[in-house]
Amino acid sequence: MRQASVGFHCPECARAGRQKVVTPGSLVTRPMVTIVLVAANLAVFMADLPSAGRGGLGELGFDGALNGPAVAAGDWWRPITSGFVHAGLLHVGFNMFLLWQLGRLLEPAIKWWGFATLYVTSLLGGSFLVLLLDPEQVTVGASGAVFGLMAATFIAMRSRGIDPFSTAIGPLLVMNLFLTFLVREISIGGHIGGLLAGAIGGWLLWELGPQLSGTLGRYLPVAACGALAVALYAGCLIIA
Repeated sequence: MRQASVGFHCPECARAGRQKVVTPGSLVTRPMVTIVLVAANLAVFMADLPSAGRGGLGELGFDGALNGPAVAAGDWWRPITSGFVHAGLLHVGFNMFLLWQLGRLLEPAIKWWGFATLYVTSLLGGSFLVLLLDPEQVTVGASGAVFGLMAATFIAMRSRGIDPFSTAIGPLLVMNLFLTFLVREISIGGHIGGLLAGAIGGWLLWELGPQLSGTLGRYLPVAACGALAVALYAGCLIIA
């Protein structure tokens, strides 16, 4: 017999019941979608840099930027690609810093497919409201998608009984809303549209999802969030 943490076990039972050592590193889920999104944004920025002019956009940036008349002329990709184009190092640096911080927090909680759907929904929510409020303006940046992630984080914390204003997310959201209306170069439609779409997506994933059981609770909120993204993209084309 072998002495165990509780009583004595026979040799066969002791070998079969050996505990598995779990390290802190093995519990960390790598946020792959977040990594891919950050890498894609930085790659587009670097590729656009050689031809960038005074406005911070190069040929690639102008071809991917959101602009109502260009979308109406057949550039169907602009409501999506505009979220991967940035005008200047500060612009891309601030957005990617927030994307990395929020992605590491959210993606492990809702898996990669849920996070990817939430991100696209927030991005398209920003594009939709830009085309609705200021379709002639050339608009770029991942700010709308990042605003959506902040709103979803706010709702996720509330759903778990955490006061967002006791953390950094509450003050950060308020400060960015204040800057949205204060700084002239910032797109109000992009930020507010992303915020609203991300809030709806966050409610679907963190409020509705836990109320459903089994497979329905796992996949229906993500499917509903994806349907919202499709509707927003269709709305972008219709408005343009």
